[in-house]
Amino acid sequence: MALLKTPEPASGFKAPDFKLKATDNNFYTLNDIKGPKGFVVAFICNHCPYVRAVIDRLVSDLSTLQDDGIGAAAIMPNDTDNYPDDSFDNMGIFAQEHNFSFPYLIDDTQEVAKSYDAICTPDIFGFNKDGHLEYRGRVDSAGPNQADAQTKRELLSAMQLIAETGTGPENQSASMGCSIKWR
Repeated sequence: MALLKTPEPASGFKAPDFKLKATDNNFYTLNDIKGPKGFVVAFICNHCPYVRAVIDRLVSDLSTLQDDGIGAAAIMPNDTDNYPDDSFDNMGIFAQEHNFSFPYLIDDTQEVAKSYDAICTPDIFGFNKDGHLEYRGRVDSAGPNQADAQTKRELLSAMQLIAETGTGPENQSASMGCSIKWR
């Protein structure tokens, strides 16, 4: 597994639309997940140790953000033929085990991941209410380590700022994780 870090947000990048199947067997589009104050699209998978290290903190922060009017979805982009731990059935189990309050979508064709230029799991994109990318960073300052009282909740803070001002923080720390498993 190659460790990768996300690039800084591209200036002027606007969220590409999608229509993907979720673990609840419904299809969701970008409009379905948008919140009135912004939204988060997180590329994750079930097996990545970097995702597994942050998943409960990510779920908690996304739930808080949803309560604040910020929509959210997670997208699984990996090749499930070669990585069966990331299969659609296992996605449902993973979402249930971690109490997802947002849709967990499968990107079978990997076209959505490519349109976002996602490179790793987790790769987290935070958009303002107009769909402009304002945050591309990590969940928090603990990264793959155990969080403690000193941990800064970077995604949560960034999205709260975006909800209030429409603009993300000037300083952002890259997320790091396993490379997306391309076909």
